[in-house]
Amino acid sequence: MATISALGVGSGLDLNGLLNQLNAAERQKLKPLTIQRSQEQAKISAFGRLQSSLDKFQSAVAKLNDASLYSSLSTSVRGEGITASAGSGASAGRYEVEVIQAARSGSLASAGVANNTDPLVGAGGDTLTLAFAGKDDVTIALEEGWSLSQIRDAINAHPDAGVSASLINDGSENGHRLVLSSSETGTAAGIESMAFANGALNEDVISRVTGRDAELKINNILITSASNRVEGAIQGITLELDGTAAGKTATVVVEQDSEVLKDAVKGFVSAYNEMKSTVGRMTKVTGDAATAGELVGDRAIRTIETRLSRDLVSRVEGGEFGILSDFGISLRSNGRLELDETKLDDAIANNSQGLANFFAGSDKQGGMAGRLDQTLAQFLGNEGLIQSSIKSSETRVSSLENRFERMELSIERTLDRYRRQFGQLDSMLSQMNATSAYLSQQFDMLAQMGKQRR
Repeated sequence: MATISALGVGSGLDLNGLLNQLNAAERQKLKPLTIQRSQEQAKISAFGRLQSSLDKFQSAVAKLNDASLYSSLSTSVRGEGITASAGSGASAGRYEVEVIQAARSGSLASAGVANNTDPLVGAGGDTLTLAFAGKDDVTIALEEGWSLSQIRDAINAHPDAGVSASLINDGSENGHRLVLSSSETGTAAGIESMAFANGALNEDVISRVTGRDAELKINNILITSASNRVEGAIQGITLELDGTAAGKTATVVVEQDSEVLKDAVKGFVSAYNEMKSTVGRMTKVTGDAATAGELVGDRAIRTIETRLSRDLVSRVEGGEFGILSDFGISLRSNGRLELDETKLDDAIANNSQGLANFFAGSDKQGGMAGRLDQTLAQFLGNEGLIQSSIKSSETRVSSLENRFERMELSIERTLDRYRRQFGQLDSMLSQMNATSAYLSQQFDMLAQMGKQRR
């Protein structure tokens, strides 16, 4: 008997359609696993976003746990020709700065020659000695036949020359000159002379510009500086004099930088509220699994919220400020923080040390910021609560994927069994149909023979 190549051909039944229905019914068993896997993957993503918001909050906490924040100073200059900046060791104060003269570098030119490429150094070579007002001479060897340009290049290539060399042309018949400019400002660094041992070139004494120190008075105290960057004259303060400073007076005011501290506190409030908003979206209850938050009912997120709230409301002992509301931060009923900037401004202006004691404490663990930092570290570390939760969900995803694969194989085996059974049924019905047709044919022939006999 010929084999049946497609289900239903022999029997005339829609066995392929029936097999597809059975396949769809069997694959419904996979749906719960797919849903669970999607839920766990959504949790992993949600914990990642939560970690990001907690990282941001931890950064804001770390700023408040830095004792230097509460002594931050800003500088302002009332006047022209001077800029100022405060560094470590500076103290608040007001300083009158009168600039007598700015520092400058020295310079010296050579006598002119007709062409800067003509040989100048005679037989046997030469040596150039550079003398300075307040430091050791520098000697540079010159080779026979060198031109003015080559002398320039040799000076610039010398690591200790103390000057930079260039060429100028004054436009006269012998107008090509070598010009040396001191690398640093100040009297000591000023170039005093250039001497060629064998007379390759002469200096132009009239062209010499002596190096000069800066001179200024700070609160009527005379100060000298080799540089226009004056450091150490006022402890922790750096003054910069520009070219227009000579003869000018300016007032330098160094005061507490209240804006830096205020911004840090505002950043703390903002980062906490942003984290709470993130948590709120993840724990939103809607009654519909499709729209509810990814972490509704999750034990880890409840632990995080509870411990952070506890740290925020717990009292900090030993200072004038004991709780956040003492300087304008209140915890609202929805769990978010609210800032009264007027009250905070008053605390910063009148008791910044009290804020330092409250947030930073006597050491890194002593204040509220230190307490929060320790709590956050337990959430955010490599072995912390969030990473543990992520790993747990990843393990469940892996397990669900393995179950999914095993169930898919089981479904395929079941469908293969159905397919074989349907094939056997199709063959059997085909045979029965063929037998029925044969018998019908025989009966018809017998009936015809009976009619003929009559």
